[in-house]
Amino acid sequence: MGLVIIFALVALLGLAATLRAFKDKNILAILFAGGSTAVFGWFAVMTLVNNGFPTLVH
Repeated sequence: MGLVIIFALVALLGLAATLRAFKDKNILAILFAGGSTAVFGWFAVMTLVNNGFPTLVH
């Protein structure tokens, strides 16, 4: 579950960077931040789908 949280946090930071790059009209930053957002977002979703939601009972 920790891996999903880390991937999701990186994807959210990438999304914030993408929005800032759009505001600054920086094409290279849009490509890199958008790419990292897409990749880490995909990893987060697929890890969650593959492993499922963890049970909260220890």
